[in-house]
Amino acid sequence: MTRPLAWIAGATLVALPFVYTAAYPMHILIIILIWSFAYTSWSMMGRFGLVSLGHGGFMGVGAYVTALLWNHKGITPWIGIPVALLAAALLAVLVAYPCFRFRIIGHYFALVTLALSGIVLQVITATRDQTGGSLGYTPERYQGASSLYALQFGTKTTWYLIALGIWAAGIYVWYRVDRSMMRYALEAISEDEDGAAAAGVHVTAEKLKITVLSAMMTALAGALYCQYQMFISPDTVSGISISLQMVFAVVVGGIYVSLGPTVGAVITILLAEVLRISFGTRAVGWDNLVYGVLLVLFIVFLPKGILGSLLALRRPGRGRPALHA
Repeated sequence: MTRPLAWIAGATLVALPFVYTAAYPMHILIIILIWSFAYTSWSMMGRFGLVSLGHGGFMGVGAYVTALLWNHKGITPWIGIPVALLAAALLAVLVAYPCFRFRIIGHYFALVTLALSGIVLQVITATRDQTGGSLGYTPERYQGASSLYALQFGTKTTWYLIALGIWAAGIYVWYRVDRSMMRYALEAISEDEDGAAAAGVHVTAEKLKITVLSAMMTALAGALYCQYQMFISPDTVSGISISLQMVFAVVVGGIYVSLGPTVGAVITILLAEVLRISFGTRAVGWDNLVYGVLLVLFIVFLPKGILGSLLALRRPGRGRPALHA
């Protein structure tokens, strides 16, 4: 019964932009899908106890590398995005490999990745002659029109279908990891590294694989966000606040459920929009305050998240703890 429902839901989502074309709701849906993909990328690591606070840095790399290559070198995003993904993967290896090799885990690993977010944010802000700094950065329009070459489209329908496809791909990757031997290796590592190593698991390699995969997916989310919005700034695609937003969304939605990050995205995006519409510029930064308060409340009172808790009610006794830190 679950599979037919999934196909029906998928067909409904594909058909939606052809029967409902209101611009603002479609824009919100696109943003939700892109951020859902980003949150799913973070949950690839977080569900195995690898709590990263550096994913804002990876998202910033994806967005800015793609835009800079286009504006300064004329390199199409079809090439710029893979370059950005490779840059994010290299950055992930440079930061994560020493941590995993020397067993920097738990809170210490989170602090190292927190520093990564701060460093990327400072680099973007400091190189304002190239990146626009805190004022933001705008990719150049390709001859003022839609272009497949420049990955620039003027219709919400096109971007909705792209975002929907990327979101579905993220869910598929999550599902494949969940059904792979990598999952069992990483679960063993999160429980007992020494025991996993004694059983033949290559601890450093397994951690590094999931970290690089997560970083590249997050960078892809940043690149797509840049191409859709045609404007990026350090506050919107990088930095510590973006990393914390990812943690909040995944924990609230359900870290061990494939659609948990999507539920978290719906909550975070709608919350930000409600605050913006209700209070305007007076509410700048309020969303991060609300995220922090709700994150604490969910970790204490609803550690499985919204979707995880609902599933646990259907399958009592099979739940898992929310977060290994």
